[in-house]
Amino acid sequence: MDKETAPLIIRDWLAIERTKLANERTFLAYFRTFIVFLGTGFTIMKLEIFSELKPFGIVLLCISPIILLIGLIRLFKVKRTIRKHYKV
Repeated sequence: MDKETAPLIIRDWLAIERTKLANERTFLAYFRTFIVFLGTGFTIMKLEIFSELKPFGIVLLCISPIILLIGLIRLFKVKRTIRKHYKV
């Protein structure tokens, strides 16, 4: 029996599950960053005390969806790679 057709043992299944969970944690980090950038951008835009920082607020508002998009793309790409590599 070669390595590709050998059945996965419990240690292998656990390693795959850890990899899946790490992928989800990474996405949540991207999502958390998206929320912080979005919230900070809105706060800078709305509060008069930060009026001189409005261009920075606009930059944060523009960058936040890009961060979310990168996180989503990475989440699905790694998920697909895991499925393809381990045939799970």
